[in-house]
Amino acid sequence: MLQSNELYLTGLQVKWDRIEQNSYLRKIAALNGLDELRFNSPVTFLVGENGSGKSTLLEAVAVAYGFNPEGGTLNYSFSTYDSHSELHNALRLVRSFNKAKWGYFLRAESFYNVASAEEEYTRIQGIPQHYHEKSHGESFLSVIQKNFGKNGLYFLDEPESALSPQRQLTLLLEISKCVRNGSQFIIVTHSPILLGFPDAEILSFDDGEIHPISYEDTQSYQITKMFINDRRQILRHLLDE
Repeated sequence: MLQSNELYLTGLQVKWDRIEQNSYLRKIAALNGLDELRFNSPVTFLVGENGSGKSTLLEAVAVAYGFNPEGGTLNYSFSTYDSHSELHNALRLVRSFNKAKWGYFLRAESFYNVASAEEEYTRIQGIPQHYHEKSHGESFLSVIQKNFGKNGLYFLDEPESALSPQRQLTLLLEISKCVRNGSQFIIVTHSPILLGFPDAEILSFDDGEIHPISYEDTQSYQITKMFINDRRQILRHLLDE
């Protein structure tokens, strides 16, 4: 397993002078106050409420590293819709001397486009993968199992949206295999299942700043636990008119 000083990506710095004064990025509290950030674990989770900036930062880091904004490997160059922010132009990534041998950027919202590109590339290689003939969750997991391995750097944006709870456990197993073989992950998620990965660092984007948080203090864990333990009472409170 990688030690903190061996991580492929150890941190980032934001050069705000490269971002327009009227940019919407300056209105995202957790990002506006960000000058630098360190990564200390082979698995880092980014958590927070919708709109808190976690996916925006993950996308910017992936693009700054060289990945296609819509996902895929470093070799993917397709584009169906240019929607990524200017943040990647303002990032300085801090890398160690340890070089990743492989990588992948996987985001649920643009997975259809990635799956289409995967089908085309594998067809050209003579080993076609028919992802669109499978369910969304099956094809999503198949891409992971085919493309994730040792000594890699992987960015995942809300992978749980494509996976059942059982398949999220399968993803945990795949992540564990990769981490044991020298890989690093940075993952945006709301899943209390994925967040339970042992010894992961969890960074919260809530409360106007990016800060470490324990698993038990995440909203994903607290709300899920509260609902499971007192479902009837919560539903009565929410639904009674």
